[in-house]
Amino acid sequence: MLYAYESLLPEGQEKTEKKLGEKPAVHSTSSIRNSFLGSWTDIGPRVSIAESEIGDYTYFAGDASAIYSTVGKFCSIASHVRINPGNHPRWRVIQHHCTYRRVQYGFDIKNDEEFFNWRRADRVEIGHDVWLGHGVVVMPGIKIGTGAVVGSGAVVTKDIPPYAVAVGVPAKVIKMRFDEAVIEKIMKTRWWEWDRKTLEERFENFLDLDKFLKSMSES
Repeated sequence: MLYAYESLLPEGQEKTEKKLGEKPAVHSTSSIRNSFLGSWTDIGPRVSIAESEIGDYTYFAGDASAIYSTVGKFCSIASHVRINPGNHPRWRVIQHHCTYRRVQYGFDIKNDEEFFNWRRADRVEIGHDVWLGHGVVVMPGIKIGTGAVVGSGAVVTKDIPPYAVAVGVPAKVIKMRFDEAVIEKIMKTRWWEWDRKTLEERFENFLDLDKFLKSMSES
């Protein structure tokens, strides 16, 4: 026997469509530290963002983290993504936290700021309209181009070009979303820089590649 459920929510809760706006939407369980969030951004539950810049319209689905990173506009960051995981000092005899978080372990009255600055300098750069699937890990210093797709569970250890599709451990490009000529045309429009009014006026064109390219050639 099958039982149909149109809606089953905890008592007192009602399913409503979240409304986004100019002010970033940040879940109460998330942590944002020394970072910049763009307009229309949506930061889901249990997300940690530190010393990073997140572009307009980008969302983090939940249980994800980013540190020392620049994430472009319109990016789709799935749950459990890790952008720029912490590096350890492999060149030292001990690579443990205690060698740089010295105060915490009582080894010094100040931490090893030189080490933390080394981490900060190895930023991750993610372009616009990038989709990172569930559980993706983007290693320090990586650049992912605009329009790229990274499949679930991938570990990105090398740069990924614009509009490439990459999967696996380590992540490898398996195909391009569009041919080179189309990619060049889309990149030239720099649509991610359009203001809200222009986005609304041209929104329907985003739903059809041919229509979009034709409209751009006529403008």
